[in-house]
Amino acid sequence: MRIVLKFGSGILANPQGNTLDQEQFRRLASEVAALVSQGHECVVVSSGAVAAGLSVLELAERPEALSARQACAAVGQSKLMQMYSSVFGDHSLNVAQLLLSHGDLDSRTRYANAQNTLKHLFERRTVVPIINENDSVAVEELKFGDNDRLSAEVAQLAGAQLLILLTSVDGLLDREAKLVPQVRDINEVTGLARQDKGRLSVGGMVSKLQAVKMAVDAGIPTWIANGRTPGRIAAVLAHSPGAGTEFLVA
Repeated sequence: MRIVLKFGSGILANPQGNTLDQEQFRRLASEVAALVSQGHECVVVSSGAVAAGLSVLELAERPEALSARQACAAVGQSKLMQMYSSVFGDHSLNVAQLLLSHGDLDSRTRYANAQNTLKHLFERRTVVPIINENDSVAVEELKFGDNDRLSAEVAQLAGAQLLILLTSVDGLLDREAKLVPQVRDINEVTGLARQDKGRLSVGGMVSKLQAVKMAVDAGIPTWIANGRTPGRIAAVLAHSPGAGTEFLVA
């Protein structure tokens, strides 16, 4: 199975949000490596470049100015990839960096080039592509959706059979704050999306549901699950009770 996993800022940064959480990276890499060892093809759409750049630039918190956030991303992207290279290297896996903008995906030529790159990386079997928005020049993630939309677009680009959005909540919650285990029609649950979001996140449930709709409309089953809870990736593949919210393709 070809799987796209989206890691949001809220599960990659430390509690203060000013650097990367190394233990989280180790655990997530271990869970993805387990999928690869089972024969799955995995793509990671990763946020976290801004958080990685904060400590380097000696900033205590995420800046408000867009240009300052872009500077953090420019510094932090290499730190982010160093972290991924280290933790996946512990499992004898290599990583490949792909920086995309929505303009790349709107261009037929650049879209085809990205597809061909992923195709060759999948053939190697020992490479995990790590995709992020090109934050130093693009602004979608920094201003709006924490790579939520990009993950849905990448799932289509990669021809994925599954998209997993890993965030800092257990999934979509109903009005009594109970987990909604399965959704057959996303239009019936859009009213459950709250506008608030985690302190470390750019998006929120609104942007996640927008991404889910893009994916399921393209025929890709999607889950929202808690990336701070160990074992959730395997639980999603096993359809374990409480693993998260599953969004079915109509």
